[in-house]
Amino acid sequence: MQAARGPRPARRGTASVKTFRAAAQSQGFTISAELTLRRGSTAKDVAAQAKLLRGQVDGMQVTDNPLAWAQMSALAASALLLNNGMDPVPIISCRDRNRVALQSDLLGLRALGVTSLLLTRGRRVPKKHALHPSTVFDISGRDLISMASALDQESEQPQVPFFIGTGVKVHRAKPGWRAESLQAKAEAGAQFLQTQLCYNLDLLRHYMERLVQVKATWNYSVFVSLAPLPSLDAARWIKQQMPDSKIPEALLRRLEQASDPEQEGIRICAEAMQEIAAIPGVSGVHLMTTGSPEHLAAAIDGSGLRPAGG
Repeated sequence: MQAARGPRPARRGTASVKTFRAAAQSQGFTISAELTLRRGSTAKDVAAQAKLLRGQVDGMQVTDNPLAWAQMSALAASALLLNNGMDPVPIISCRDRNRVALQSDLLGLRALGVTSLLLTRGRRVPKKHALHPSTVFDISGRDLISMASALDQESEQPQVPFFIGTGVKVHRAKPGWRAESLQAKAEAGAQFLQTQLCYNLDLLRHYMERLVQVKATWNYSVFVSLAPLPSLDAARWIKQQMPDSKIPEALLRRLEQASDPEQEGIRICAEAMQEIAAIPGVSGVHLMTTGSPEHLAAAIDGSGLRPAGG
């Protein structure tokens, strides 16, 4: 577990740090971005995205078959990112693998040199999914965190311990809330939190105030998820497919009224990044993809949180 600390001040315009872990544990503002993967993605596609975002982000996150649609494995994509000079942050969930397969993937990622992970229980497959895949859920998300943390203690040779993250939902915490679940995951080995997509910045400020009050930010780096929304239809689709996302009606109206919704979505994301950088306790942002890596790069450029040109 990382050393206890209070809320960190935002520092804009800092150069990209070598690894996501180093950036997250520094006093700078960290940015990670999601690798855009499709069923037919190739090694060249991964290399092109790494080139586009190199110097702009501190890590690239690799999703784990989102919404139960198969894509390139996190293990393979992580290896490709490492070969292209990017620090991967693979997501591993409990939905599709039993504990043996999960441990095998963790060992493989460590052998590749991956040092940061986002570990989650995973979402259930929607009942109306076209493929009707079965789910596993052999262990809980907390058990998976403990498993990854224990690997470092089992090794006969010195290893760089995993920098482990877990998901968290921004919400309006009730009086007396002590974040017991988050404290338990910290004890299991988690060190950073990543929120759902959240454009409700008033709610985010309230939630961060509560995290700071219960000293959860002493144990965790906190990252807020955003996405450049290219259209009103895309925003509504996200709200339907990911119902815990926070997309205010005012944002939907702004996209609806824009003469160029795609560029407006990029501006909205860049503006939110600037505001989030000033919220006490927030360590950085994670940019989810809606299909275009160029939109991620444009939002980062528009935010002014990275020097022009990386």
